[in-house]
Amino acid sequence: MRKPAVFIDRDGTINEQMGYINHISRFSLLPRSAEAIRLLNSKGYLTIVVSNQSGVARGYFPIELVNQVNEHMRNLLKAENANIDGIFFCPHHPHGSVPEYSFSCDCRKPKTGLIEKACKSFDIDLKRSFVIGDTYTDIEMSYRANVNGILVKTGYGLGEIEHVLPNKYIKPTHIFRDFYKAVQWITGLP
Repeated sequence: MRKPAVFIDRDGTINEQMGYINHISRFSLLPRSAEAIRLLNSKGYLTIVVSNQSGVARGYFPIELVNQVNEHMRNLLKAENANIDGIFFCPHHPHGSVPEYSFSCDCRKPKTGLIEKACKSFDIDLKRSFVIGDTYTDIEMSYRANVNGILVKTGYGLGEIEHVLPNKYIKPTHIFRDFYKAVQWITGLP
């Protein structure tokens, strides 16, 4: 049976926005992120991280570091009984300096390749799914994938709301203070 999913941006939504996470010590979960994921788990939503990681293509860090940071995130969340079902990231950038990752791809947000990859790995009901992120690219990806897009005020969110959204045609379905508040709304909790 198809399940709804919540596609969650990583940096600025689940964890503190630190620019490029170029060392594992720079990764820090935002308050209530584990609680939000636990709530989604309990309500039957697939939790899928979708993240642009162009630092790989730009030569700022190797792809192995992205995998280590993602594993570290999983472990931190597991320690709080929160489970991530899948992690999909784009290491590409068309103007990078590492040739094998320096090209225009279908997976770099706002394109929908990360959602498409997730749909190949999981039986997802996109009509009942959501995207949660802190940037306009997350909202544009949600629009292109025909999924409800929620913008959070953490990470780059406040600046996006003030400076980017007023000039854009596509708007988020909702805006919330943080990831946990968005999940409360999705799951119908007060």
